[in-house]
Amino acid sequence: MNYPTSHYFVSQRLKLHYTDWGNTDAPLLLLIHGGKDHCRSWDWVAERLSKDWHVIAPDWRGHGDSAWSPDGNYSSSAFVYDLAQLIQNLSGDKKVRIVAHSMGGAMALRYTGLYPDNVEKLVAIEGLRPLSPEDGLVEDKPLPDRLREWIEHKQKITAKGPKCYSSLDDAYQRMKAANQQLSDEQVMHLTWHGVNQNEDGSYSWKFDYHLNAFLPLDLPSDELHAIWGAITCPTWLMWGEDSWAGNPASDGRLGYFRNAEVISYANAGHWLHHDQLDRFVDDLNNILP
Repeated sequence: MNYPTSHYFVSQRLKLHYTDWGNTDAPLLLLIHGGKDHCRSWDWVAERLSKDWHVIAPDWRGHGDSAWSPDGNYSSSAFVYDLAQLIQNLSGDKKVRIVAHSMGGAMALRYTGLYPDNVEKLVAIEGLRPLSPEDGLVEDKPLPDRLREWIEHKQKITAKGPKCYSSLDDAYQRMKAANQQLSDEQVMHLTWHGVNQNEDGSYSWKFDYHLNAFLPLDLPSDELHAIWGAITCPTWLMWGEDSWAGNPASDGRLGYFRNAEVISYANAGHWLHHDQLDRFVDDLNNILP
């Protein structure tokens, strides 16, 4: 495998990390990871695409090799701002293409709706918020209840601190148990790039444990749907048929977009770009040019 170089940029006083796979004369392509993940999760995809694209894979704030937010607060607006800052630094006046997963997909959709002239094409893998209370839409709870639950949850995780593993193998086993469709090689790669060794020799995940208490304040659904509707570039909404996420074509969410289509992946879960790597890359090679 070829390996990328590490670079940094500053957003809202935080030093944020991204990997650059070279080929700087090619069109810019961003690969954006999801929550509690890291940019090296894209390595298999990035290596295959880097011959034709200038591939950049950032680490979100509080993830990977990017700085943690000092107040432990990770709002959607902060993530979207960081993405806007990265694109402004890298693209100049050229449009970018974006492939993004889960939380990263949600933030990429928002950025593209806010700045539709900046994005040439967009692929969002399971980045759509649920529509119903049964699917976990938090706004259906009264705001005071949400805030109390969030405060209590933050207090508990702060007292507990980050999860520590006595050995790298223990962290590997945790990753393997959570992602049973991955090969052993994939599990080791994701674990190795996803942990830091602590002073006592134990290991902890690189992501900020405060991400386990996501701020329960967000855009109302009607405003979020209006942002989706402002996206003008061709958009592909991908989902894995074995995932917990629903099909946007059958549950109505596709209808909020002007120019989007759904691509489903059999025998794939939430990380469909890992589970069906060959097909996923083939689809990108057809979609992105």
